[in-house]
Amino acid sequence: MQVLYGAVAGSILLGFLGFCYVLASSKREAKRASGGDARSEAMVDGSVDGRPRSVDDGATDVIVVGAGVAGAAIAYILGKDGHRVRVIERDLSEPDRIVGELLQPGGYLKLIELGLQDCVEEIDAQRVLGYALFKDGRDTKVSYPLENFSPDVSGRSFHNGRFIQRMREKAVSLPNVKLEQGTVTSLLEENGTVKGVVYRVKSGAEFKACAPLTVVCDGCFSNLRKSLCHPNVDVPSYFVGLVLKNCELPYPNYGHVILANPSPILFYPISSTEIRCLVDVPGPKLPSMANGEMANYLKTVVAPQVPPQLYDSFISAVESGSIRTMPNKSMPASPYPTPGALLMGDAFNMRHPLTGGGMTVALSDIVVLRNLLKPLHDLNDSSSLCKYLESFYTLRKPVASTINTLAGALYKVFCASSDEARNEMREACFDYLSLGGVFSNGPVALLSGLNPRPLSLVMHFFAVAIYGVGRLLLPFPSPKRLWIGARLISSASSIIFPIIKAEGVRQMFFPATVPAYYRAPPTK
Repeated sequence: MQVLYGAVAGSILLGFLGFCYVLASSKREAKRASGGDARSEAMVDGSVDGRPRSVDDGATDVIVVGAGVAGAAIAYILGKDGHRVRVIERDLSEPDRIVGELLQPGGYLKLIELGLQDCVEEIDAQRVLGYALFKDGRDTKVSYPLENFSPDVSGRSFHNGRFIQRMREKAVSLPNVKLEQGTVTSLLEENGTVKGVVYRVKSGAEFKACAPLTVVCDGCFSNLRKSLCHPNVDVPSYFVGLVLKNCELPYPNYGHVILANPSPILFYPISSTEIRCLVDVPGPKLPSMANGEMANYLKTVVAPQVPPQLYDSFISAVESGSIRTMPNKSMPASPYPTPGALLMGDAFNMRHPLTGGGMTVALSDIVVLRNLLKPLHDLNDSSSLCKYLESFYTLRKPVASTINTLAGALYKVFCASSDEARNEMREACFDYLSLGGVFSNGPVALLSGLNPRPLSLVMHFFAVAIYGVGRLLLPFPSPKRLWIGARLISSASSIIFPIIKAEGVRQMFFPATVPAYYRAPPTK
């Protein structure tokens, strides 16, 4: 136990030194581009004058592009606050996705705060109480620290499409929210200010819609993101999705994470009769499904690492041929502050979906935005509104950056490696979480969004590293073990510090020092 106490104390010191290093090495980013050559111009349809036809907007206050989780939630909350909202969604049929199916407890609390908790009812959603970890024939269970919350609070897992349809129904139940189907092709701009959007309906005709504020949240494949944000996108891996039937998880109501080779495998319930399996496949290219390479990979490489209780159902799911894939994108939140427009949801910011934090970040962002817009009765002063809403990018950082950093760091730790020090870190992480108590509650509270504190994240991350070093040096250190321990600390630093630097040290740890934090609402 002395090693453990020393590990926690040492981690705080090491984390502080790490801050100093990152802070000293960070350079002020170049000024956000504000200009028009990166932004879209209005499209032209086949109308007589060569311009999109205008639509009577009924004095729309806010246009929302996309009606996924973020778009539907924004429409509902702004509509409830009295704004006239118009939502334009590419496809209003029920979505069929393999991600966005797990809502962490922190996200569920945000759902309650927004008055949308009934959207997880009547869709056969399943309660999720924590995670079970599997590695090399061993397993451990870590529960969410929910003792201080009402009995209803837990994670929820469900079919993504059912949840989104409930959110859309909730939004259009308000008389001042209009939802229509159309594909937004570009932003309407005038002198650097976004005035609305151009969109195409199913018939091919194009129209324009105008409003003082346009909120773009059309998902990770957004064609408008490059106009409002630095277009940096990284794809470290892909998820291969299957649905398992006629089986039960080893730990009911728990998500299951298998620390497999080469990368993790996830299982969690999405209904009372179905279990979602997500196989992470690292690298830029997937095995071909057309020639059977994917099925062979799943049967020969993945299946032997699946828990025995799920093996037969896993093979059946592979043989059924219902295999789906999804790129795991990492997209940092690096916006161009643009008068008249705001970027939200997966179109704005993504992290590796291993930890299921996407909806928690989106809903947390919406709470921040709602609180900022609440005192405003006039959205027409675009310049003042843009400066005021820069506070949004600062206020969201502690929660979003904690979840983003944890997702990126855990993915790298959970992947197998040829580096002996990296594998020691992986082993140490599993054993650290297996200790229970504060050693599991702290990291799980971070992962679940219940305690999104950046300093706590750094402390636990380096506590794992120092715990790993302690394991190497007991009972007697050797030169080889000392060398591996030093490399383990170096490896841990090389994992987390670049992620923190990319998120922004000042915004993440010291948001109150960012000038935008102090901006008051426009007086008009």
